[in-house]
Amino acid sequence: MTGQGEPLIPASGIVVIDKPRGPSSHQVTAWAGDILGRRVGHAGTLDPGVSGVLVVMFGGAVRLAPVLLSHDKEYICLMRIHGDVSRRMVDTVAGEFVGRVYQRPPRRSAVKRNLRIREIHEIEILDMEGRLVLFRVWCDAGTYIRTLCVHMGYALGVCTHTQELRRIRSGPFDEAGAVSLHELADAVATAREGGDPVPLQQMLLPPASAVVDLPKVIIRDTAVDAICHGAVLAGVGVVRVEGGFGRGEVVAIMTARGELVGLGEALVGSSVLKPGEPGLVVAPTTVLMRPGTYPRGWMTQRR
Repeated sequence: MTGQGEPLIPASGIVVIDKPRGPSSHQVTAWAGDILGRRVGHAGTLDPGVSGVLVVMFGGAVRLAPVLLSHDKEYICLMRIHGDVSRRMVDTVAGEFVGRVYQRPPRRSAVKRNLRIREIHEIEILDMEGRLVLFRVWCDAGTYIRTLCVHMGYALGVCTHTQELRRIRSGPFDEAGAVSLHELADAVATAREGGDPVPLQQMLLPPASAVVDLPKVIIRDTAVDAICHGAVLAGVGVVRVEGGFGRGEVVAIMTARGELVGLGEALVGSSVLKPGEPGLVVAPTTVLMRPGTYPRGWMTQRR
């Protein structure tokens, strides 16, 4: 275990693990935490028999879980059909499931089996050999691919089941940037014992990597420490805005250097917000940056 103050491993960040088949997501995340010596959490459970992208947050970045859990997902699925159907029929049925679908979580699920609506953005049939169908699906968070396969079987008029499943993307994180637990452990050992931190540095991502798709409010250096202490952001502390947003929406509060200070609720829309002008514009909801990281640029009122 490494101490929280060790500069080799940041106090907060993200590592994308290529989860193997077998262990649960909780087990894999715990092993990653043991390797890094940090408290950890993951964004999106994969069943023990499913492999692929598992986004693991460590340190203060665990507070980004609500954002990461809402990211869209992409999977590669191997579906077995218990009957003879044509490729043309499979293509037709797959197209019918693109859009809003109704799903109920499987009986073996960690959540209540309430009926839910999810969006299937794309289904691409990659290959079909005999009764095996390989396809890629891009979908909302919380979509059950096993349930999708069963429902596709209903539409085909035969029974179907998921034979193998792999998540290849979660939000901005894809399998190209995922590392195995062995690779992570080797990189930590190389950094500590071999004196080469580069492989580890390439694996550990900053918290800002989780909010690339959120609208951003860039603030002045003099306003950073006030936000770290929970102050509501005023327009005079804003440098610029990136991306449009409405009142009440979640925004990322960033430094001019691209560091994530935290998340906040917009008190005004981006069309109304005028950088440099007075008035409260963003109320912090989640602060990740530690107070004192930037010099104090605000004054307390003397009584």
